[in-house]
Amino acid sequence: MKKFLLALTLLQIFSSILVAQVNLLRSGPMVGYSEMKEVILWVQTFDEADVKIEYWVKDSLSEKQFTDEVTTEKSSAFTAHLVADIVEPGLTYEYELYINGEVVERPYPLEFKTQVLWQYRTDPPNFSFAFGSGSFINEEKYDRPNPYGGDYEIYETIFNVHPDFMLWGGDNVYLRDADFDSWTGILHRNSFHREQEYLQALLGSIHHYAIWDDHDFGPDNSDRSFVHKEKTLAAFKLFWANPTYGINGKPGTTTYFEWGDAAFFMMDNRYYRTPNNRKTIKREMFGAEQVEWLIDALAKSKAPFKFIVTGNEFLTDNGYEENNFNFNDERERVLSLIKEEGIEGVIFLTGDRHFSELSKMEREGTYPLYDFTISPFTSGANRRKMEKNSYRVEGSYIAKRNFAIFEFSGKRKKRVLKCTIYDKDENKLWDYSINENDLKSIKPKKEDH
Repeated sequence: MKKFLLALTLLQIFSSILVAQVNLLRSGPMVGYSEMKEVILWVQTFDEADVKIEYWVKDSLSEKQFTDEVTTEKSSAFTAHLVADIVEPGLTYEYELYINGEVVERPYPLEFKTQVLWQYRTDPPNFSFAFGSGSFINEEKYDRPNPYGGDYEIYETIFNVHPDFMLWGGDNVYLRDADFDSWTGILHRNSFHREQEYLQALLGSIHHYAIWDDHDFGPDNSDRSFVHKEKTLAAFKLFWANPTYGINGKPGTTTYFEWGDAAFFMMDNRYYRTPNNRKTIKREMFGAEQVEWLIDALAKSKAPFKFIVTGNEFLTDNGYEENNFNFNDERERVLSLIKEEGIEGVIFLTGDRHFSELSKMEREGTYPLYDFTISPFTSGANRRKMEKNSYRVEGSYIAKRNFAIFEFSGKRKKRVLKCTIYDKDENKLWDYSINENDLKSIKPKKEDH
């Protein structure tokens, strides 16, 4: 009897320890960037804790590996970035989260993948990614009187479609009036958004990359004058797991990555943005240094699909004050340099507008440019009259909550990109395909002699 009571007591103690570790987990784990020899994972706890990840090749008897253990701290919102660096290209790994030495079970798959080493060997791999912007999650005591967010099940739908990775196109969280002016408020908003239950499965097995726009940078329509931009940048670095942040040693969220045969140029449209009301200076959204970096990187890239990802629509001519259309000198410089440098394969991915549409700009003597504007995920959809946009592809305007899936398929030099727009119930709203060869410069025909 004494042995039974002792065993029961030990079982109760062990069970209470396991429950304690689960209760320490606030959000995640989340899978961040993926490379051939390295993957990063992210997690957040409620209090100080030791966290690490154990991982192994899926469906194999391979040896299990651990990331380095990290202690979460209050100063960094109890977040941790954990690097899986004993991996090989083109494999899928399963993993488990440990908190204070104990496994924390999750009721959904925990997986990550390394990128395929296909160069000089095979055709590029087929892959897909999700894209969208505008993620508002209601918190009644801090919201304005009318709830702005809804249809949160859209994140579960994206998980069910299960793309290889997801691009968050800005307004990923909506800072509120109570949040803007303090580190405490900024961390609260990011933590509140990330901990929502319907996000957790999506975070756990699909890789995530992000840019920002005004609502995760600061107040509505905010610019370089925002006094707390260093704080919101620090929070962005804590809560996302991008490959890099900023260029040339300068602060910002600008970064670059590749997946398969596609290249992604992730632009910061807020940190260096001139105020809308300035009249005596040249207005810029990216700034000269970032534009020069972009053109350098585009010209260097050999990718058949080169995505410029930024928060604001780029090709529209509707004149909305937040579009780059109203930063016209810089806009025209970017477009002119793309053409003059003979850069092929450029496509814009944008958000912000609370509606989705595809813009197509025909250009004399070369291929057309496309701008896929995808918005919103869960913030309010546009209720105003549809705006003029002479570049809009007929039938592409959607004024409801939605997301895009971009799929890549086909043999090398004959690749096809297909974009499909879905609503929260996975109903297809429209699709559009672009062949790799449609994004080539038009070569002048040789004259017969």
